[in-house]
Amino acid sequence: MTDNMITGAEALMRSLEHEGVKTLFGYPGGSIMPVFDALYDHRDTLNHILVRHEQGATHAAQGFARSSGKVGVCLVTSGPGATNTITGIADAMIDSTPIVVIAGQVGTGFLGTDAFQEVDLVGITQPITKWSYQIRRAEDVAWAVARAFYIAQSGRPGPVVLDFAKNAQVEKVAYTPAKVDFVRSYLPVPEMNMEAIKQAAQLINEAERPLVLAGQGVELGNAQAELRAFIEKADLPVGRTLLGLSALPTDHPLNKGMLGMHGNLGPNVNTNNCDVLIAVGMRFDDRVTGNLATYAKQAKIIHFDIDPAEIDKNVKTDLAVLGDCKQTLAAVTELLKPATHKAWIESFTPYEQQEKTAVIDRELHPEGDELSMGEVVRAVSEAIRNEAILVTDVGQNQMMSARYFKFSKERSIVTSGGLGTMGFGLPAAIGATFGRPDRTVCVFMGDGGLQMNIQEFGTIMEQQAPVKMILMNNNYLGNVRQWQAMFFGRRYSFTPMMNPDYMQIAAAYNIPSRRVIKREELADAINEMLATDGPFLLEACIMEEGNVLPMTPPGGSVNQMLLEC
Repeated sequence: MTDNMITGAEALMRSLEHEGVKTLFGYPGGSIMPVFDALYDHRDTLNHILVRHEQGATHAAQGFARSSGKVGVCLVTSGPGATNTITGIADAMIDSTPIVVIAGQVGTGFLGTDAFQEVDLVGITQPITKWSYQIRRAEDVAWAVARAFYIAQSGRPGPVVLDFAKNAQVEKVAYTPAKVDFVRSYLPVPEMNMEAIKQAAQLINEAERPLVLAGQGVELGNAQAELRAFIEKADLPVGRTLLGLSALPTDHPLNKGMLGMHGNLGPNVNTNNCDVLIAVGMRFDDRVTGNLATYAKQAKIIHFDIDPAEIDKNVKTDLAVLGDCKQTLAAVTELLKPATHKAWIESFTPYEQQEKTAVIDRELHPEGDELSMGEVVRAVSEAIRNEAILVTDVGQNQMMSARYFKFSKERSIVTSGGLGTMGFGLPAAIGATFGRPDRTVCVFMGDGGLQMNIQEFGTIMEQQAPVKMILMNNNYLGNVRQWQAMFFGRRYSFTPMMNPDYMQIAAAYNIPSRRVIKREELADAINEMLATDGPFLLEACIMEEGNVLPMTPPGGSVNQMLLEC
């Protein structure tokens, strides 16, 4: 009998392999050491990426998950190791990203004693996870891991935390792989209601000015083809959320741009002109809706979503279509009548022309000598034939990247949407290179965001992760500075940044790099970056006080966008 007995740590390794895990991101420490010891014997099957900070591990797991569609995994120790993951867990929760965070914990005999590096991780993370569980016995390992992966990736995806007590890591158990495909009281996908399907089709068939809002739920449900069939059959214009940008190719004739505070003028204004608003896999967050008191009051609102909790949470809907949008969209499409909405679609054109003249042309072709953020983004996108995975940090670089990068492939944007986590970009890009090693990964960062997790240059150096890093350096915390300029009388309170020499930092990590100041150097520098095997840092010195426009001011209505500031 003893020959078949293995430690809880070894059971974890086998359980991860049973779930198809091949890559994990982590950082060792005292309370997780037995697991890392077991990992030593699984180096051929489990590729552990040593990050330089536990927050980096969670963001890398997110980048891996978002780019690949698989569950991201990270492995950390107790106490500060565990608490360092909190930001990434919260980020994954609000952005519906499937990750499993496994943290060490003190032995059960020490729980509640304030032992060294003891923290109540389950208690801390319960509000920001789909499930948080403490493994106290080796015999529970296989079941807990199977349940964790099932919950993380089913229904609306999200993060799961396993808090692994040290005694359970070293105890012996007779291991049997576990499979979980049912959890009592957990209904990951609501049953499709055919009456709601019929009503949705009727409302859309009768609509004269329909508008679709496509969110990340389309990507998470792998419903990109179903979305295209849906909009093409009934000639439905589409606005995309930030996280839903690559659900539809940028050049699709029915794509009318990005929604939200810094989105495109047409879809934002016409949100308040449409007669039927069709939201698919998006959650009506405040950056999309602006002032709720004036949001789409004229429209019948249909909400396709997998999560019943999102229905009527922010915006009162007329019809909820619950279920997996891959199925619900297809079912509604069958009942749609082929239609054209020529006049309605043409109504977007004046807004597009107005935005092009007032904002886009000035951003892509600035009059001065200084580089703009938009022209750098567009130049990189076009150089890679609009086929790269875009990863962004948070701030002006995020909004400019979203506006001026073009998408031709699915699952091509990885960014922190709901939480807005500065420091997300660099580790998430590392994760994306492991999630999709067949694709080019470009990450755009500001000088503020880069410095929040700059230590992950060490991970890039060690792994030679082929991350193409574009630093847009304006010597400011740009987004905050823009708000200070617009709403606080240009009182630049602690937003100017004194920066280091990033070329020297890159050289210290043995990462090839180049700095661009002049416009005529930009194309050559981008070509050098893309031609270089492995990582590359391109620093673009951009105008210091550039602004992201258009903009819906805080508390403003979606149809009242500012075109200048």
